[in-house]
Amino acid sequence: MIRALLLTLLASSAFAQSAPNTTLALIGYNALKTSAKPQGELGAQIAALDTAIRAAQQRGQTAEVRHLIAKGTALLSNRVWADTNDYRQSLVLRTEHLFVDPTLSYSVRLEQTYAPSIVLAANLSASATLRPAAIPAPSSPDTARRTLSSYHEVARDLRDVPLRVDLNLSGTPDGDYILEVFVADSTRPLGSARMRITVFANLGNRLAALETQAAVALPDIRADLRYPGDYVRKIDRGVIAIGGFNLARELASADSIAASAGAGKNPFVGRTGGFERHYVLESAGETMPYRVFVPSAYDGKKAMPLIIALHGAGGTEDGFMDGYSGLVPKLAEQHGYIVATPLGFRIDAGYGSPIMNAGRNAEPSEQDVMQGLARMRLDYKVDDRRIYLMGHSMGGIGTWHLGAKYPAIWAALGSFSGMGFPAAEARMKSIPQFVVHGDADATVPVGRSRDMVAEMKRLGVDYRYIEVAGGNHVNVVEPNLAALFDFFDTKRRPTP
Repeated sequence: MIRALLLTLLASSAFAQSAPNTTLALIGYNALKTSAKPQGELGAQIAALDTAIRAAQQRGQTAEVRHLIAKGTALLSNRVWADTNDYRQSLVLRTEHLFVDPTLSYSVRLEQTYAPSIVLAANLSASATLRPAAIPAPSSPDTARRTLSSYHEVARDLRDVPLRVDLNLSGTPDGDYILEVFVADSTRPLGSARMRITVFANLGNRLAALETQAAVALPDIRADLRYPGDYVRKIDRGVIAIGGFNLARELASADSIAASAGAGKNPFVGRTGGFERHYVLESAGETMPYRVFVPSAYDGKKAMPLIIALHGAGGTEDGFMDGYSGLVPKLAEQHGYIVATPLGFRIDAGYGSPIMNAGRNAEPSEQDVMQGLARMRLDYKVDDRRIYLMGHSMGGIGTWHLGAKYPAIWAALGSFSGMGFPAAEARMKSIPQFVVHGDADATVPVGRSRDMVAEMKRLGVDYRYIEVAGGNHVNVVEPNLAALFDFFDTKRRPTP
C-alpha cells in the first residue's frame, strides 16, 4: 500500500503545472523506508541518498530532491534505476494555461528540471498525444489516444533549449484530458512527460458572466460565485496543482447559486444536508472553500453542536465528507451535529503546526481553520459549549496544535494517526481527548500518540486511547468514527 501511495505521489507531479509537492513525496518515501527496512548494500545506498536529499533541501533544490526520492523509491521497490529512469524523471511540461479554449491557439513547453546522467549521441524526436483523462493508458495501443504533433529535431538538453509544442485542439469536446509528450532517440523510447488539461469552450465568457453577477449579488455569496474563476487563475499561475478540481461541476454550482441570487434569495439560508461554501481569506487574498453538513433536524432555533474536521496531508476539504465511506455525514445526522471541513489554505500546510514545517503557509493555514469556525458560528446557531475538533494524520497534528493554542474553545479533541508535543498537553489538560493509532503505522509511528497519551495520564486528562493491533496509517479511522461521536456526545465545556 505504501509503495502504491508513493508511486502515485511521484507520478502525480507530472500532472501539475505548479511545482510538485516535495512534502508529500518525502512523507511517502520515509514511510516506504520504514516498511522496507533496508539493510546491507541497499541500506548503504539509501543512507547515501538520504544525505544527498538533505543537502539538496538545504540548497533549496526541490527538483533534485524529487529526483533522489524517485531513485530511492525504485531501489526500495527492487526496481533497477537505469539511465532511462533518470532521463524520464527529468522531463516536465509547462504551459501558461491548464484550462484551454479549443478555439484559440495553444502551446506547451517540454523542459527538464535537472541534467540526467544519460549519454545521448544525437538529437531526439518527440510526439504529443491527447487522451481522455477517464481512460487509463493501457499497455496495448490506445484507440482513444490521438497524436497532435511530431518533432524530429529535439535538443538533448531541454534545460538549455526547451521544445515548444504547438497544438491544434479545435473540435475537441469539453472535458478533462491527459496531454503527453513522448521522447525517443533513434533506437529507443526515453520517456514522457504529461499533464492534465481541461478543454472548455468559451471559458472566458463564462467566468466573466459570474464576475458580473458577483458584483451585484448579496455580499454573503459573492465568494461562492467567484470561486471557479479564482481557482482557475491560481492553477494557471502555478500557485496550486489542478488536483481533482472539476471545472464543469464548479461552474454549474456557481450558476445555480447565481440563479437563486437573481431571484433575490440566498440559497444557503435554511439549507440542510451537505454542500460547499467559500469565503475570502483576506490575509492571503484568496477564495477558500469549505464543506458544510447541516443535519435535517436543524431549524435555527435550538443550538446544535459543531465539529471542525481536519483532513490529512494531500487531502482537501472533501476528505471527511466524501471519504471513509461517507460515514461522517451519516453519523452527524444520527447524532445531531453540524460539521465543517476547511481546506487549511494548502493541502500540506499543517494548520499552523511547526511539525509540518510549512513555512509561510503555516499561518494562513491556521487562519483558514479559525476563520471557518468563526463563519460557522455566525451562520448557524452553535452551542458554544459543544464545539469539537478532530483530524486524521496531518489533521491529527493540527488538532493537537490548535487544541493547545485555543484551549478555551474546544469541548473535546479527536486525533487519528497524529502526533504532537507532549509538553503542550499542559495547556489542554482540561480538554477531553479521543486518540486512535495503529501499531503498524509506517507513516506516523505509534510512539508519537503513545507519548501524548502518557503525558495525558500523568496530568490526569480525561481521555480514551484506542491502539489498533496491526492497524496502518489509514485503516484505523473508519472503524472508530462511531466511537468518536459517542465520546463527543458525553463532553461539554463548563458554562462560561
